[in-house]
Amino acid sequence: MTMTDQVIDVTDLRRVYEGGPPAPLRRGGGFEAVRGVSFSVGRGELFALLGTNGAGKTSTVELLEGLAAPAGGRVRVLGHDPYAERGAVRHRIGVMLQEGGFPSELTVAETVRMWAGCTSGARPVDEALEIVGLGKRSGVRVKMLSGGEKRRLDLATALIGRPEVLFLDEPTTGLDAEGRRETWELVRALRDNGTTVLLTTHYLEEAENLADRLAILHEGRIAAEGRVADVVAAQPSHVSFELPDGYFVGDLPPLGELGVSEHEVTGGRVRLRTHELQRAATGLLVWARDARVELRGLDVRAASLEEAFLRIAREAEGGGGARGGAEVARKETVA
Repeated sequence: MTMTDQVIDVTDLRRVYEGGPPAPLRRGGGFEAVRGVSFSVGRGELFALLGTNGAGKTSTVELLEGLAAPAGGRVRVLGHDPYAERGAVRHRIGVMLQEGGFPSELTVAETVRMWAGCTSGARPVDEALEIVGLGKRSGVRVKMLSGGEKRRLDLATALIGRPEVLFLDEPTTGLDAEGRRETWELVRALRDNGTTVLLTTHYLEEAENLADRLAILHEGRIAAEGRVADVVAAQPSHVSFELPDGYFVGDLPPLGELGVSEHEVTGGRVRLRTHELQRAATGLLVWARDARVELRGLDVRAASLEEAFLRIAREAEGGGGARGGAEVARKETVA
C-alpha cells in the first residue's frame, strides 16, 4: 500500500485517561488505554478492529474521529490530523457511535433532517431513510423505535453526508439476524462503491464476513493483524473423535507423521490440532478403514476467526489461559 492509498494512517498511537487500574496499564498517573497502536487502511477497504471489552477499540476509534487528542503517536485521516485539523476532515467522514442519543420526541424524518442541516452536501432525507430500511417509519417518534430501528437511524445519520470514510462502532448491536444481514449488504455496497470503512464489532462472524483486513486488540496493543484469511490460517485446525473400544492414542498412526502439532485426551475423546488438516484427516480415515474400526463422533473442523480470536487472547494473557483438569485430562505437543 503506497502513502497515497492510505486513507487512515496510525503510528504508535497512545491514549491515557486519568486514574484507572494498577500497573502494567498505568502511565504516569493515568490509565493507558491505547499503548502504541499502528496500522493503516487503504481507500475502499473495510478494516475491522476486534478485541474484548476494554481492549481499546472505542478509545482508538475516537482518536481517529478527532474526538480527542492522542497522548502520543500520530494519526492521519484523509491526510489530515483529525483533531487539530477537524475542519478539513469532519465533512468527509461519517460516524456511527454505539449510541446516538437522539431527541426522543422528534420523528425519524425530523431527526435526519436536523442532521442534514448540519452537514455539507447532505443527501435527501428520504434517500437516507430508504437506504437503511426506515422509509416507512419516517413519521414515527424516536422514542417509539425498537433498539434495532434506532441503530438503523444511527446509520442513516452517519451516511447523510455521503462520507468518504465511515466509522462504524458496533453497528449491528440490537438487530435481529435478518436486520444484521441487511446491514452487512449495505456496508458491502458502500465499500464496493469506494467508501473506506473502519468497523468495530463484538460479532466475530460479522468481521469474518465483511472485513478485508483486521486487527485484534488486547489491553491497548495489537495482538494480531492482517487479512482475515491469513489471521485464521495462522491458527490450527481441529480433528476430534472417540477412541474405538480397546484402543489407545499409541495405537494411532504416529501423529507427527500426520502433521499433528498437539493433541489432548479427555476420557476417551481425542482432539488433534494441525496446520495440515487434509493430511491429518486422510491419515486417520485410512487407518480406521484398515483397522476396521469406527471413529465415532468424528469432527473435522478448519480454523475459524472465533478460534483464532480466543487463542490469540489466551496467548496475549501469557501462557494459554487457565485450564482445569476436568476440562483437559492431558495435553501434549507432538514433536
